[in-house]
Amino acid sequence: MANISSLGLGSGVLNSDLVDQLVQAERAPTENRLTQKTEQTQALLSAYGKLRSAVTELRLPMRQLSAPDNLKAFSASSSNEGIGVSVDSTKASRGTYSVEVTSLAGAQALASRDVFADRDATSVGQGTLTLNVGDKTTNITVDNSNETLQGLANAINDSDAGVSAGVIDTGNGFQLVLSADETGTANAVSISVSGDTGGTDTDNQGLSRFAFNTGMDADSGLQETIAASDAVMKINGVEVTRSTNSFENVIDGLTFDITETGSSIIKVRQDLGAVADRVQGFVDKFNSLQSTIDSLAGFNAEAGVGSLLTGDSTVRSIQNQLRQVLTRVVPGLENSSVRSLADVGITTNFETGGLEFDRAKFEEQLKNNPDDVTALFAEQGRTTDSQVEFVRSGLNTEPGRYDINITQAATQGALSGAAFTAPLIIGAGNDELTFQVNGETSVSVQLTQQTYNTAQELADEIQAQLNANNALNASGSGVQVGIGSGGELTFTSSDYGSDSNVSLTSVEDGSAYGLSAATGTSGIDVAGTIGGRTAEGDGQVLFLGSGNGGASGLQVRILGDQTGSRGSITFVEGVAERTVDLVSSFVGADGAIESRTESLNRDLEQIQENQARLEERIAAYRERLVSQFTAADSLISQLNSTQDYVSQQLAALAPQNNRNNN
Repeated sequence: MANISSLGLGSGVLNSDLVDQLVQAERAPTENRLTQKTEQTQALLSAYGKLRSAVTELRLPMRQLSAPDNLKAFSASSSNEGIGVSVDSTKASRGTYSVEVTSLAGAQALASRDVFADRDATSVGQGTLTLNVGDKTTNITVDNSNETLQGLANAINDSDAGVSAGVIDTGNGFQLVLSADETGTANAVSISVSGDTGGTDTDNQGLSRFAFNTGMDADSGLQETIAASDAVMKINGVEVTRSTNSFENVIDGLTFDITETGSSIIKVRQDLGAVADRVQGFVDKFNSLQSTIDSLAGFNAEAGVGSLLTGDSTVRSIQNQLRQVLTRVVPGLENSSVRSLADVGITTNFETGGLEFDRAKFEEQLKNNPDDVTALFAEQGRTTDSQVEFVRSGLNTEPGRYDINITQAATQGALSGAAFTAPLIIGAGNDELTFQVNGETSVSVQLTQQTYNTAQELADEIQAQLNANNALNASGSGVQVGIGSGGELTFTSSDYGSDSNVSLTSVEDGSAYGLSAATGTSGIDVAGTIGGRTAEGDGQVLFLGSGNGGASGLQVRILGDQTGSRGSITFVEGVAERTVDLVSSFVGADGAIESRTESLNRDLEQIQENQARLEERIAAYRERLVSQFTAADSLISQLNSTQDYVSQQLAALAPQNNRNNN
C-alpha cells in the first residue's frame, strides 16, 4: 500500500486529511447506530439486573413464611434466673409450669488414699487398669515406661476413657486425683486391676491401690471425694432426673438449663409479634419491588414520558402473576375462616400497587385461627383421619384432595427370649448384654448386680440401662423392654419398617433368664395407595414418586395398625409457598428474566460482531482510497511534469521567434 504520508505531493489536494474525512464520513452513520444500540442494550441489561435483584429479595421473607414452624413462634420466660428455659417453636405449645430443682448434676471425683514421696520416681506398680465409665470400657497397661504417679496420670489422660487425671502436691507428698468428664450417676467411674506385680489384684498393694468400685471397703483402693449426682427437678409435681444440668424432651419444645436449686414459674406464650414481624418483612420487600418496577417501567402521564421498561411484557407478566397469587382465595381454604391475605389485614393499595399491613388484625386472626393462617401462607396437608399425618409435598404436588388406602400397616422389629424363673441373681458372671439395634448401633449394658424377684424388675433394670446408653441416644433410636404372655423378656425397636430390628449379639450366661445371642425379626414398611396411585413405604411413611399425577411427591405418616380406607388428605399450597415457586421461576435458569437477559447479551455479541465487520470494511475502504488517491496523485504529478517541460520548451522557442519577426 502506498505510504499515506506521500499523498498530495503531486496534486496538493488528494492528501491524508481528505482520506480521514472521507473515512470518517463513511464510518459515522453505522458507528453511531451501533453505539446507540450498545448503550440502549446495556441500559436494558442494567434495568433487568435491578429487577432480578428486587424480585429475588422477595424470596427470603416468603420462604420463611412458607415454613409452618415459622408461623408458630413461641417465647418462654422463667421467674428464676438460675432455671433457664429455651423454646423450640416447632414443638412448643402454650402453657404454665411450676418447676422445682432439688439437685444439680455433678461429676464424680476420686483420690488416692496413699501419699507418694515423688511424682516422677516412686513406683506405683505394674499391671492393667480397667476403667469403666458409663458404657465405655478402657484398658490401660502400666509398665516400666509409666509406672510413676505422673506416668499413670498421663496414661489415663491419653486413653480417652472419659476420666481426667492429675497429680496434687499436698505439701506432705503427692496424690493422684481423678474426675469423670461427664456429670451424672450414669457416668460414675469404676476401676479394676489385673496382673498386679506388687501383690494381688485386690490387696491394696502395688497397682491395686488405684482400684475403685462403689461398695468397696472404706480403707481400700481410691477414695471417693465427690459422689456422682444426677440433676433432679419436679415439673408440676412430677419428678424428672437427668445426668446433666440440661433437661431436654421433658416438655415438648422446652429445654431447661439449671445452674442452681430453687423454684420457678415457667410461662410459654405464643409470640404473635415475632410472626407479624416476618409478615411485615414480606410486605416491605414487596413494596420495594413495586418501587423498583415503578422506576423502571412507570409512565409520567403529565409529561407523556415513559421509563426504560414501560410496556415491557416481562415486567407486566411478573406483576400480573404476583398480583394473582396475592389477591386470590387460596385453593382448599374456600370454606375456612381465613381465605386470603385480605382476611389477615394485607390489602393492595390500587393507587400505588403496593401492600398495606394491618398488624393488629393479623395478630388477632393468628391468635383465633392459627391453623387457617398457617395454611394461608405455608403448605399444609389436612387429613380426615387423626392417625394420618402430613409429612411434606414435592415440587410437582398440586393442591387437591387425595384418598388414602392402606393394605399393610408398618410394624416394629422385635426380639423375644425364653421364660425364666424368679428370683434371679445377677452377679459378675451374667451381668453383660450387647444389642444390635436397627442393624447399625451396637449397645452394651451392664446390669446392676443384685437379686431380681420378678421378671418386671429385671425388665425395668434393662430398660433403665438402655435409656441411659449414650450410643443408643446418639442414634436417635430406642428399645422398649417388656414381658411377653409366657413371662419372657421382649425387646422392641422404637423405629418402624424393614430397617427396624433388635438382635442380641452377645450375652454373658443369659441362660438363667432365657436370653441367648439371636437375631430378631425385622419390621415391615407401610404399603397402600394415595389418590389411587400405588405408593412406596419407608417405615410408617407412605409416599409417591414423580409421575403420579397431582399427588406426585406427597408423603404421609400412617400411625396405628388399621388397614383399608384411611380417609383423605387435602393439600393446601399457601401464598408464601406459591410465591417462592413463582420467584424461582422468574429468576431461574429458564425464567423470564434470565431469558430476556440472555437475549440482550446475544444482542451485545451481535453488535460487537457488527463493529468488527465495520472496522474491516473501513480498513478496506481506507486502503482503496489511498490506492486510488495515490494513482491519481501520480498521474497529476506526471501531467504537471509534462506541463513544466512544455512550458520550458515554449519559453525556449520564444526568443528565436522574436528575432525572426524582427
